[in-house]
Amino acid sequence: MRFLRSLLAKYMLIIITAIFLLQIIIIITAMLFFNTWTEKDDEKMEPVYIEETWHDEASSMTKINEATVSDLFEKWKQNYPDASMFWIDDNGKLILERDVNEGVPTNWSATTTAKYIKERYDSDPFTVISFLGAKQDAGFIVFEIPRHSLNKADNEKYSDALLVIGVIIILLFVCISFLFFRNIRKRLLYVQEAMEIRDVDDLPVQIDVKKQDEIGQLEQTFNEMVVELKDSKKREEEEEELRRSLIANLSHDLRTPLTKINANIFTLKKEVESEEGKKTLKVIEESIKSVDELIENLMSYTLLMASKYKHDPKDLDVIRFVRTSLASWYPLFEQENFMVDIDLNNFKENKWYVDPLWLERILDNIFQNVLRHANSGKFIGVYTESTTKYDAIIIKDRGQGMNKESAETGAGIGLSIVDMMISGLGLSWELDSTIYGTTIKIKRNKNETRTNML
Repeated sequence: MRFLRSLLAKYMLIIITAIFLLQIIIIITAMLFFNTWTEKDDEKMEPVYIEETWHDEASSMTKINEATVSDLFEKWKQNYPDASMFWIDDNGKLILERDVNEGVPTNWSATTTAKYIKERYDSDPFTVISFLGAKQDAGFIVFEIPRHSLNKADNEKYSDALLVIGVIIILLFVCISFLFFRNIRKRLLYVQEAMEIRDVDDLPVQIDVKKQDEIGQLEQTFNEMVVELKDSKKREEEEEELRRSLIANLSHDLRTPLTKINANIFTLKKEVESEEGKKTLKVIEESIKSVDELIENLMSYTLLMASKYKHDPKDLDVIRFVRTSLASWYPLFEQENFMVDIDLNNFKENKWYVDPLWLERILDNIFQNVLRHANSGKFIGVYTESTTKYDAIIIKDRGQGMNKESAETGAGIGLSIVDMMISGLGLSWELDSTIYGTTIKIKRNKNETRTNML
């Protein structure tokens, strides 16, 4: 049953129908030509019919003169355009002729007549000689017609008709095939266009399935895929929302015990007098600080993913801002014995249209990662770079690279926040990390406009 609905079955039906029609029309045409034309029109072209009729009409003439014989010739000329005729009287003179060749003599003798009859016997042209009148004393008349004219009417009419009918069948088959394949192409283009259309959720829309052939099955499969994609995206959004809610709730719930622990540590510092105890409290305090920073990163990451992080861009002198940020971090680098190399040259245009809080968070995460993960190199460099295409802030360290395991945690989510914030500010960045150190380049394209930024 499925095969009968297929495109292959439909096209096979077109071919079989065309062959069947061609055979039927050929048979009908042959019957019409042989049974009708042969019995009527083509009977006149038969040699026996011509000979008998010519004899009958010649012998039945009672009034014989040039006018009556000319009328006879004219009558036969209308039925046989290719024929030629002439009249020889009883004295052997050529009295009347119609379309006769120059080779026919004007005076006939018994010898001339015998020679002529011998040459024309069973040859081309087909020749009929008949005496005029019942008494046969008015001479004779001759009828000549090329033998190819006797058969060409039947053959040419039949062959021409078959040719025309064959051409019509072929053209009909070509037209039907063209319409068939054009409809297939139209439906395939419709499927292609439907695949490119996107709904409000950025997923393809479903297609109306009108036929149950191969293309219809393709459309049905495509619709099932769209349904699966929508269900999958819905589950993904629900899972993502659940994950964000969980992170936000956990972050909020962890803040309260951390605040209490910090308060108790502050109290313990007054009570503990031994150096060992003070060192232990300092380690605990640093650990709590790290956990607090991690919670802050989780909160920021969750807000950024949900597009709920406050964003307020404005024109900012980026060189001055970087200097100020470095000044706040300088004591920490100095405390860890870092060599700090700063070379900040002004750009041609120092104003960057960015959110100061976002840029501050980006720089804080990068500087914090340098302290945690590049402490072994004891170096940080902050530079500027300007080309014809972009201006850039470059931050370098001489640590063991991002791929090296570190005792500290939280670098992964910190860099994820950096990536999302840089993209949100309409900037770009490059990170090059090897065993000899890491280089981060924050770039602002010079052809960037404010409309391209969030």
